[in-house]
Amino acid sequence: MRVPIIAGNWKMHKTLDESVAFVRELAPKLAPFSGIERVVSPNYIALAAVADALKATDIQVSAQDVHWEDQGAYTSQISPHMLKGLVDYVIIGHSECRTYLGDTDENVNRKAKALLANDIKPIIAVGESLAQNEAGETQAFVGQQVRAALDGITAAQMQQIVFAYEPIWAIGTGKNASGEVANTIIGGTIRATLEDLYGGEVAAATRIQYGGSVKPSNMIEYMGQPDIDGALVGGASLKVDDFTELVALAAQAKGV
Repeated sequence: MRVPIIAGNWKMHKTLDESVAFVRELAPKLAPFSGIERVVSPNYIALAAVADALKATDIQVSAQDVHWEDQGAYTSQISPHMLKGLVDYVIIGHSECRTYLGDTDENVNRKAKALLANDIKPIIAVGESLAQNEAGETQAFVGQQVRAALDGITAAQMQQIVFAYEPIWAIGTGKNASGEVANTIIGGTIRATLEDLYGGEVAAATRIQYGGSVKPSNMIEYMGQPDIDGALVGGASLKVDDFTELVALAAQAKGV
């Protein structure tokens, strides 16, 4: 069975002090749910302090993005080498980075390779726009994003990779794909693409999250789907009780 994974992407929220106080309150509430991998992704200012505050727990820490070079003249950027030993995961390819920061499929692939080389696990986000969805282009577009992100990555390395299907039109809009629709894309497009690239065993073992207006009221709908292994959560991860409820509901739905 694939271990479910719930990750909270805090985006540009919480000061350093707020972040540390948050995880100190959160950690004991998440402690009973050891069958779920729980991940928090604070901003870079708070990253080291949050990692230190969670050191004695089994909650994982993720950064929100990364550059692909280990060092160089890249003002404002953080490298995988700087994160090695500090974080467990890094989110790459998020639609907000693609839209606002000009991230490309090629850069996402570079970041994935750089993270793997530094023993950090990538969470690779893919997803289509509303226009692409309405034009019936979702499967082709998302499948190509998956292929581009994995160019040159081996089957053995796939053990370290998590995918997140985040339809752009469902991020921060209050809209969301139904559980059935999300499962169809995750299973019929992302997992099918992985099977074409690496074979059935790798495809069956790879964890794939859903993201996009996930909240306690729809968590069971998503986690009850056979191909959805977790959630990449934005707004609902910013409150201790909401995030705790999401993890509890995931544990209930997956029977762990």
